[in-house]
Order: sequence, then structure tokens, then C-alpha cells
Amino acid sequence: MSTSITITRPDDWHLHLRDGAMLQAVLPETARDFARAIIMPNLVPPVVTGAQAAAYRDRIMAALPDGMTFEPLMTLYLTEDTDPADVAAAYQSGLCASVKLYPAGATTNSASGVTDFDKVRPVLEKMAEIGMPLCVHGEVTDPAVDIFDREAVFIDRVLDPVRRATPGLRVVMEHITTANGVDYVKSNAADLGATITTHHLIINRNHILVGGIKPHYYCLPVAKREEHRLALRAAATSGDARFFLGTDSAPHVDPAKECGCGCAGCFTATNTMPLLAHVFEEENALDKLEGFASLNGPAFYGLPVNSGSLTLTKSDSATEFPAKITSGDGPVTVFDPGFPVFWRVTP
Repeated sequence: MSTSITITRPDDWHLHLRDGAMLQAVLPETARDFARAIIMPNLVPPVVTGAQAAAYRDRIMAALPDGMTFEPLMTLYLTEDTDPADVAAAYQSGLCASVKLYPAGATTNSASGVTDFDKVRPVLEKMAEIGMPLCVHGEVTDPAVDIFDREAVFIDRVLDPVRRATPGLRVVMEHITTANGVDYVKSNAADLGATITTHHLIINRNHILVGGIKPHYYCLPVAKREEHRLALRAAATSGDARFFLGTDSAPHVDPAKECGCGCAGCFTATNTMPLLAHVFEEENALDKLEGFASLNGPAFYGLPVNSGSLTLTKSDSATEFPAKITSGDGPVTVFDPGFPVFWRVTP
């Protein structure tokens, strides 16, 4: 016995593809299911200019396997030296869809991020003028702030003041992890949206720490208490158009995860859509999956929805996902939800 749902082909509004051998290995895992993705710019060195974004886009397209269709939506890494004119040109040419704000030191390869927000005010004002979205990694890096409180403090100390000082700036709170983030989005106007990851709908902080440290569940922002996971589930499955899918799928080779100072990131590109079908079915909200994965993001970014479709089928036998993806840099572990999943993407 099986049941199927067909939705508009989805997009991923927050994705790490890396570069080189890793790019070649992980790109097909996204392009198989997703038509477009917002590509994170935190390479080493970061993608800070339109010319660098164009070159990175060319490398992505060169790595795309024959027969696959995929559109990378490029982003620029915001630094205190970013040129507002370059940002505007990249956006107005259609090359870049957004600018990414990393508070310096907040996550992987974020050392070039912002410490003095007054220095980036001209860029933010130009973005508000032309309607270009700002994607924010919403955590403070003050060592006095507990890691589980970084998102809530960021809203109060940074995000709300920046938005008040820059009327009209369109902001995406990426990978929100708290009820605080959900409530802030819901209390604001249509120029504020938020992405939610697959893994934050599934794990809480116990999954990382109970019974031994689970490095492949460690991510930033780190998973929070169960009450926050439930708030994220409620938001994602609510039908509220301000919430949409951004997987934050972030590949690291196993030795970089399974070591004394493991990298942050969960690699979910391979199995995101079946996992989301499982979650939305649990919440009696399968009819809301298309909005979350396929419609809400394009609406916020002012882009057309995709013309293709994707079918998910549930069967009586559990779906077997690969445990690892092989790359030229080494093996990458695929996110394991810890329970059987009976959904799969079907032709």
C-alpha cells in the first residue's frame, strides 16, 4: 500500500556547496530534488564581490552533472569593506539574490564577518533602496553570552536595532532555532522572513549530548530545548508564508567532524524532502508542505515559482538512505534522523 503527494519543485533558501572536490560530490544531492538554492558565500577566501560571485557560479555550473537542471542563487559575504555600488550592480544584473551577514566568529569560515555595524550602514541603506534581501546568521559572539542564548540576544542587541535604523530593509532570519525567533518573525511586517532547517525540526540538544557526544548532530546555531523544536515545527507547518525551507545543509568530511574540535554542520541535502514529508505528516500538515518548501521562499524573494514538480511516495517499507557520500576530500556522513522514514522521492 502506498500514498503519494506531488508538489511544485522545491527550492533550498540556505545551502553550502563548498568548492572543488566537495562541490562536485554534494551538488548532485541537491540538484536531484531542488530547482534553485541560495548559495552561501563563506568559502576561504569568502565571496565578497560580484566578480567573485560570478566565478563561483561558473564553477558550480561546471560541476553540475549532465541532464540535471539547477540554478544557483548567489550571495555576497558582507564585510566592513563591502562596496554598496558593487552590491547593487550584482543584484540588478540578476547575478546575486542577497547579501549574507555573519557576525565575526559566529560559525564556519566567518572570521571576515562584521564587528562594527556602523561601517556597513551604507550597504544596508543601498539594499533597502533597491529591495535586496539581507540574510543574517542570527547569533551574537559575545563570550559572556551562553551559546544557547545567542539567537535571542542577537534579536535584541543587533537585528531589531539594525531594522529600525534601516526602514524598508528586507531581512531573512536564517536557520532560526528558538521560539524567540518564531515570535519575532510573527510580530513583524512582511519585510521579515525566516528559514527553518530540516534537522532543527527533528533534533533538540539532547540528541547531541545524551549517551555520548554525537558530532554529526552538532551544528550552528546549535539545537536548543525541546520547547523550541516544537515551536519551529508549529511555525513550519502553520502555512504562514513568512517561514520557508533553508536546509543549511553543510558538508564536512568525517575526520573534520569526528575530532577534538569538530566542525559545525549537518549534511541533509540527500534526504531532506522525505524527512520533511515525515515531519509534516506527523503534524497533520502534509497540505502545508508545498507552501513551506516550494512557494513561500519565491514569494519573499520576488521570484516565480518553479514550473516542475516533485512527487513523494510513502510505502510500507522504510526508505534506505546512504549513510555517507563519497567525495574527493573524504567521506561525508548523511544526516540520520534516528527513526525509520517511509517516504521517498519518486519519478
